[in-house]
Amino acid sequence: MKILVLNGPNLNLLGTREPDIYGAETLADLDEMVTNWGLDMGIEVDTFQSNHEGDLVDQIQKSDVDGIVINPAAYTHTSRAIPEAISSVDHPVVEVHISNVKEREAWRAVSLVSEVCSASIYGRGLIGYQHGLRHLVNRAAHSYETVRYGPETDHVGDVRVGGDTLAILVHGGFWRHEWTRDTMESLAVDLTQNGVSTWNIEYRRLGAGGGWPATPEDVLLALDHIAQLGVSPSRVVVVGHSAGGHLAMWAAWRSSNEIDQIVALAPIVDVERHARSQMYGAEEAQQLLDGGAPRRISAGDVPTLLVHGESDRHVPIGHSADLAREDGLELLTTSTGHFELLDPSNDTWDKVREVIIG
Repeated sequence: MKILVLNGPNLNLLGTREPDIYGAETLADLDEMVTNWGLDMGIEVDTFQSNHEGDLVDQIQKSDVDGIVINPAAYTHTSRAIPEAISSVDHPVVEVHISNVKEREAWRAVSLVSEVCSASIYGRGLIGYQHGLRHLVNRAAHSYETVRYGPETDHVGDVRVGGDTLAILVHGGFWRHEWTRDTMESLAVDLTQNGVSTWNIEYRRLGAGGGWPATPEDVLLALDHIAQLGVSPSRVVVVGHSAGGHLAMWAAWRSSNEIDQIVALAPIVDVERHARSQMYGAEEAQQLLDGGAPRRISAGDVPTLLVHGESDRHVPIGHSADLAREDGLELLTTSTGHFELLDPSNDTWDKVREVIIG
């Protein structure tokens, strides 16, 4: 598999231009990063940067690749030629932005490219390029159908058909809008390849129409949509990561469908504790509390497996350890951190997969 990474105007100034926004790494550093990420994923990566619109269009049109990751930079908001070029090629294209373009000047929030791209990733720093590569790899690994479960833009989910067990995946990201369901795709692909059908859902996040109770009600609406997916599962498992674990536990026992198992990966269990922590997502946790969210989450009477890394610096293991002790739930620990749980090669995933399959 071969991927082309394209960078637009002024990205040659990475490391010197507004490092407080774009970071201290240079374009050469980024090119090395994406090349190494590609090697880790077993793919070949070519890179190209230009300050000229026509050069970027030429690269898109003549590229002999399986996919493109593009940061059009300022052309995102002005170019008609770049999205037309993207529409002219058969392979998928992922839009990436280093900064959170939705929370800067108003003009940056408007993308002329998004509608012709298979995914848009923004606000995650340079790691967003890695996530763009990973999306293309996962997209190629197993086909899926995007299904709508409600009227809002984010009321969608990706269905991958595998077997009689259905795993509903609820992504995390501290309820923030820059984190989307692409983060759960590697788990979705692994489960599907092991005979599990998956429903990787999106929902409204804070800053994009979400909040309390809209966000958890979206997840509940998705769970109640199972009958319309065409998979007729004999077993249903809800798998949530981080804030997604919090949402999964809130929604699973409220669903009109019978949920057989919850798997909560590094879940944010105590929202009030996180709001006081001054960690990433603390402000968002306080917003949920202010909207009426319960201080502490419970899984109700649904069998629940908690999985947490002892080295988690984003959601301390105490969230799961306290809930496991107080509610008598099973806790599976690992030596890893927070995001490693999203990688099927982590040292606990084989056990987690067995629980999901049942």
